Amino acid sequence: MDYLPIFTNIRNQHCLIVGGGPVAARKADLFIQAGAIVTVIAPKLAGEMQFHLAQGKIIWQMGRFSEAVMRDVPVPKLVISATDRQEVNLAVYRYFKAHSIPVNVADQTEYCDFILPAIVDRSPMTIAISTGGRSPVLARVMKARLETMIPQGFSRLTALVGAYREKVKAAIRELEGRKVFWETLLDGLFIDKAVHGKDGEAEALIDEKLEQVMGSGQTVPRGEVYIIGAGPGDPDLMTFKGLRLLQQADVILYDRLVAPEILEMGRREAERIYVGKKEKFHKVAQQDINQMLVNLALEGKRVARLKGGDPYIFGRGAEEVALLVEHQIPYQVVPGITAAAGCAAYAGFPLTHRDYAQSVALVTGHQQDGACDIDYARLAHSGDTMVFYMGIKNAPKIQAGLIAHGMSPTTPAAIIEKGTRIDQKVTVTTLGQLSETVSSNAIKPPALLVVGEVIRVREQLHAKKHDERVPA
Repeated sequence: MDYLPIFTNIRNQHCLIVGGGPVAARKADLFIQAGAIVTVIAPKLAGEMQFHLAQGKIIWQMGRFSEAVMRDVPVPKLVISATDRQEVNLAVYRYFKAHSIPVNVADQTEYCDFILPAIVDRSPMTIAISTGGRSPVLARVMKARLETMIPQGFSRLTALVGAYREKVKAAIRELEGRKVFWETLLDGLFIDKAVHGKDGEAEALIDEKLEQVMGSGQTVPRGEVYIIGAGPGDPDLMTFKGLRLLQQADVILYDRLVAPEILEMGRREAERIYVGKKEKFHKVAQQDINQMLVNLALEGKRVARLKGGDPYIFGRGAEEVALLVEHQIPYQVVPGITAAAGCAAYAGFPLTHRDYAQSVALVTGHQQDGACDIDYARLAHSGDTMVFYMGIKNAPKIQAGLIAHGMSPTTPAAIIEKGTRIDQKVTVTTLGQLSETVSSNAIKPPALLVVGEVIRVREQLHAKKHDERVPA
């Protein structure tokens, strides 16, 4: 390591900033957030530093840095010099180096006893990222990624854990036992409850776990189930919450619509069970999947049920949840980007547009799920953008039903294969030519069928994009 990462307490301690510009103001802000008493030496203050002064957050020692000025300044614990004059920065460095006070010259690591990392602030939890001064931009990039992955509610989680620390220490004398307790607790439902401000439920989980350890509760840890929507295919469309819960799971049940890359995001040691279904080849019946979730949870396992798209849109997630509720098994449902939204966006057209469609109909086109019972009369006159899930096999029936009830054969239709994936294929046709298009292109499930005037937007956008590339 180039630098030893140390978190130091500067609350109510004197710290010094030399410089009054924007860079100095950002450094001063860090000292202020940490509760320091901040003195600024500068002949003048720029806008942000003036704001700090107006709010009483800094003490301004007007003038240039010198040994004489330092007679009027309290001895600081830390010093940062951030001026645009190199001779001043060097004078600051030499003066405080001689007095054995840690000093940092902004953006000059050769004159730094300490460096300031990029910070992800979830106080009281703080995450510091450093590249040893080699690339502050890279540190900021990593900070941005962590900001999106770590919910703001982690501050509540950390505070709650801290409040229970002594109680757990009193109940579990052995250090190793406390370590196992916290590792188990912080790898499950407790995190989600605390992060989302459900303190009462989170505290109940801690108390229940303590009772188990002390022998007055269950001897087998209680499992839980995560019903996770994996999105339409592109791994980048997986939600942060879904990813977080997936990485906690001991067992992962997945179907054939889940991208392999998403499955690989789970813990390497997690057991993976394929429960996918193919036409005329149901490897696992739905009722068996439901029961499997219950059985695994009763064994104390954390179970992730990965579903393509969204679990509550033709995903039969509610059927699985119903049995979990019946057996009083904790569960969470994580919405996913449904195929309709994802595939349409990646295919280049919206689902709604003020000139073409003000509503959307999501329809199951699978014969076993009621394709024969589709209300074609309502759909044909609704003006909806129609999205048919699992409708490719029944495309002739869908085509005939809509046309028979008055929909124009010239209505645009789009067939999206391998939606949102890198090898996605979009075939645009018309309702009147739908069956012929499916047959001539040998299109097989899974593929999404979209019918509606809004598909014309795709052609308009493509044409406009082409026009912009042609020199005037």
